[in-house]
Amino acid sequence: MPSSSLQEICALFGQPVAGNPTQFMIEKAFVHHGLEWRYLTLEVAPADLADAVRGMRAMGFQGGNITKPHKVAVIELVDRLSDAAARMGAVNCIVREGNELVGENTDGKGFIESLRGVTDPTDKRVVLLGAGGAARAIGIELALAGAAAITVVNRTVDRGQQLVDMLNANGAVSATLAAWEGEYPVPAETQVLVNATSIGLNDPEARIPVKLDACPPGLVVADVVVSPPDTRFLAEAKAHGATTLDGLGMIVNQGAIGFKLWTGVDPDKTIMREAVEEFLGL
Repeated sequence: MPSSSLQEICALFGQPVAGNPTQFMIEKAFVHHGLEWRYLTLEVAPADLADAVRGMRAMGFQGGNITKPHKVAVIELVDRLSDAAARMGAVNCIVREGNELVGENTDGKGFIESLRGVTDPTDKRVVLLGAGGAARAIGIELALAGAAAITVVNRTVDRGQQLVDMLNANGAVSATLAAWEGEYPVPAETQVLVNATSIGLNDPEARIPVKLDACPPGLVVADVVVSPPDTRFLAEAKAHGATTLDGLGMIVNQGAIGFKLWTGVDPDKTIMREAVEEFLGL
């Protein structure tokens, strides 16, 4: 168990922070569990990242979250990487272990925990929309969780192929690329469909160009978008009979994983989800 003295968890940001549901959620969990800890959001310019990490070491911070544009650059500043972070080539979470700072990546792990609430990813055939950072993290964790096949759908072929190559090199999963041109027809054999793009973020009317007409019974459709959680994409999927999974579960589970890594305490996820919903005004 952590000591009762005040501890600090540092979140390093490279861009201005207008609002941070993660901070609100983590702070609520600290209070609920009686921990005298703080989670700080700090804007750090790329040129100052090395100094910021040295500051974490010097001040005894237990860890922190790293957001863009630092997720790759911070790799050279930590002592070692977790298996997931090494495979993804990106760090979103730092954890102090003794005198070492360990680079971790909880993005995909949070998604997998959320997905397991409705279906086991093992042996599933997955369609992954997008090839950015979220898609990379989710794809790697799906491969590690035993997914049978992943089809990456992306408009930029080169970027999509890079993710496909990474997935094929880092797990037993069979990964293929589908060029996203016009309305993408979701294959009838798909079992899990994931929107890992930002389409729909802060825009409830935004539509993802996919055809869900051939969706089989039992299809699970997930969206990483948090605000709003009830995206048009999920509404359309639900109308076609799919089981849907919003982005709130991913952010809550991601926060819970980091919370336990830092504090050693299993947080109450109900409290954390309620905090995110309060922050978003839901």
